[in-house]
Amino acid sequence: MIRPLASGLLLGALLCSGPAAAQTPPSTLPQGSPAARLAALEALYPPWQRGENNDAPRRGLEFTVPPADVLADFHGSLDDPALVLYASGNYFFAMAPLVQAFGAAHPEYRGRLYYETLPPGLLLKQMEAGGTVTSGNMTWTVKPDVYMAEQRASEALVRQGRLAGEVVPFVTNDLTIMVPAGNPAGVKGLQDLGRPDIALVMPNPAWEGVAQQIRASLAKAGGEALASAVYDAKVKDGTTILTRIHHRQTPLFLMQGLGQAGVTWTSEALFQEQAGHPISHVAIPPEQNTRAVYSAAMVAGAPHPEAARAWLGFLRSEAALRIFERYGFRRHADAAR
Repeated sequence: MIRPLASGLLLGALLCSGPAAAQTPPSTLPQGSPAARLAALEALYPPWQRGENNDAPRRGLEFTVPPADVLADFHGSLDDPALVLYASGNYFFAMAPLVQAFGAAHPEYRGRLYYETLPPGLLLKQMEAGGTVTSGNMTWTVKPDVYMAEQRASEALVRQGRLAGEVVPFVTNDLTIMVPAGNPAGVKGLQDLGRPDIALVMPNPAWEGVAQQIRASLAKAGGEALASAVYDAKVKDGTTILTRIHHRQTPLFLMQGLGQAGVTWTSEALFQEQAGHPISHVAIPPEQNTRAVYSAAMVAGAPHPEAARAWLGFLRSEAALRIFERYGFRRHADAAR
């Protein structure tokens, strides 16, 4: 049996690629590509965290991602919330100050918000499951009032009848290349991501919408050959790791030595730098970049429509926009100035 402290040290050794790893007996170190090393790490995940002791007959969205602490993306109390938000995870760091400012502007809702910060594709799966989600051995249900995602995706959901009313755009964001502090691989731009010697950590196109924008930018920089190298060839040989929660896993894997670069939104890199983490970024020029418009809309059949409308109005307020600007977001043209 591995004691908790020893287990933590072993996990650190599995992820480390520097001198510390050389001090660990070779038999304890995984071999092969970054993806193979990650798989070895996941194999050590405690069995009681795999949901095997959960007897809930309907589990909805399965969101157990070893070895991440996925509960970090669930916030607030399930005890009679007055407003439920499903927000894209790539601005999880802005949500807490936003919720605090919203509570100051609307005291009737203070302390009664529940919100999730998952990849938008996973939030849609949870909506399809009636708001039910499972993490490890725990299953719960909470139906959303507001869905916050990229504008074009939200407008498509309105046409499908899954979102109701106006889609409210509020800020924009651009892509960047996140790298470990010091940029040890010497990444200068998107074209370097096709190099076979650079291990990548990239969002999974299956449920992370940013992957589509990233692929478009890769094509601008190096044609379909570069996009295919990053998202096809390097995935097959294990040099590109595809994440399930890129806003958590990308910076973590870079700091742990599993990867040397990953494309994220600029705001995510700025947050990591502001937090003092050993993370930096390489700017992508405008002609290769892809801009996203962040938006929100009420969910069809929202349990708390009045609260949802209050939140949608708040997102365009001066207080909200200033919070977003701390992390490099830009105001949308339709938002308040």
